[in-house]
Amino acid sequence: MEQARPSRTALRVAMRRAAHQIYDARPLIFDDPFAVSILGDTYAEEIRRTPTRPDRPFSVSLRAFLVARSRYAEDNLARAVARGVSQYVLLGAGLDTFAHRNSYPGLRVFEVDHPATQLWKRQLLEAGGIAAPDRLTYAPVDFERESLPGQLLAAGFNPQAPSFFAWLGVVPYLTAAAFRTTLDFISSQPQGSGVVLDYGQPRRVLPMLEQLAHDSLASRVALAGEPFQLFFTPEEMAAELAAFRAIEDLGTDEINSRYFAGRSDSLMLRGTAGRLLSAWL
Repeated sequence: MEQARPSRTALRVAMRRAAHQIYDARPLIFDDPFAVSILGDTYAEEIRRTPTRPDRPFSVSLRAFLVARSRYAEDNLARAVARGVSQYVLLGAGLDTFAHRNSYPGLRVFEVDHPATQLWKRQLLEAGGIAAPDRLTYAPVDFERESLPGQLLAAGFNPQAPSFFAWLGVVPYLTAAAFRTTLDFISSQPQGSGVVLDYGQPRRVLPMLEQLAHDSLASRVALAGEPFQLFFTPEEMAAELAAFRAIEDLGTDEINSRYFAGRSDSLMLRGTAGRLLSAWL
């Protein structure tokens, strides 16, 4: 991400979450009462331009993946809280609104992101009249200059308490070294901690039409200054997660079966590129 600019990919994700609230059939996959209001008047026209037409299946599929990703993270967070987890860390939080919907009395939320993105988010919240909740702590991290563990500790994170990490929409933009450094930190947490993440499969394993869709999306994020860098096959990802147990790695068929079965609209995943994963210590 460029030094003094908020993340364009974070904005695109937020607009698709907002479009889901407006355009898709009920029941919603991911019901977020702040998804539209956090964007305010500033981005209302862009939300209206968010593709919803069924003749653009890969665009609808991308929205489906993004809302399923958020739903999957919060479904697993509920499991974590039931197991006694008291800290929720959003790595690359973007415009996520969970902290403003947090219904768990003992759960503290840490949002980790680049300082420019966090400043932009706080300005949007203020403009929308959305108050900051007491159990939310912002942990700004410039990963080029600062340490994730150090900044979290400075923000009041307790390394002795089990934690749950949401690492959504981040892995494809990392170098292998940055991915492993962060994964090592998560795997060093106390027993009972967990993580949910999404990742993409390499272009070489995708069918031809999906390769074209991959190339189109890769071109757009590169133009936004946030190019894709890192992809895994499920076998490669399993090897990276050797320190974890109870790994669940979902592909398109499993995600559609869990979240999109029996819908009255065209919202569903197509293709095989994106995957959702949870793992526990």
